[in-house]
Amino acid sequence: MAQLSKKDNALQAIKFALFSASAGIIQVATFTVLNELVVPNIHIENEMLKNILSAEYGVCYLIALVMSVLWNFTFNRKFTFKSATNVPVAMLKIFAFYCVFTPISTIIGETVTRSTSWEFAEYIVLACTMATNMVTEFLYCRFVVYKDSMNTNDIAKKEKENATK
Repeated sequence: MAQLSKKDNALQAIKFALFSASAGIIQVATFTVLNELVVPNIHIENEMLKNILSAEYGVCYLIALVMSVLWNFTFNRKFTFKSATNVPVAMLKIFAFYCVFTPISTIIGETVTRSTSWEFAEYIVLACTMATNMVTEFLYCRFVVYKDSMNTNDIAKKEKENATK
């Protein structure tokens, strides 16, 4: 694993949080459009699709999550972890993370939003889920996905060259 100074670790965590915040904006915007405008206005004849879309929180959450994950992966790989690792391999590792995180967070979110009468329950659940996601994904990326490939891309090499001049 790459040895980073305390300053480098802090900078990495800050960058991850900022990119995650931008991905969070994408996730909330997508979720809101789907939750408020699309799903309530869908009229479907197909019973199977109707049953799937009746889980309104889950459908909106899953689509919004995919959008934010793609954004977050792209920028964190390049700028936060500065990794030149094989993209399909790194993406498979992220996919594995979400194979665990997504079902758990979707089931919990769907359960909570269906069992409460809070006016904005789906947004409270979404915020809690996003915070949990950010922390766990950072740790997973740092210690699993990029542990052996941090600071290996062209950006990191240029920074290292400039530091030695």
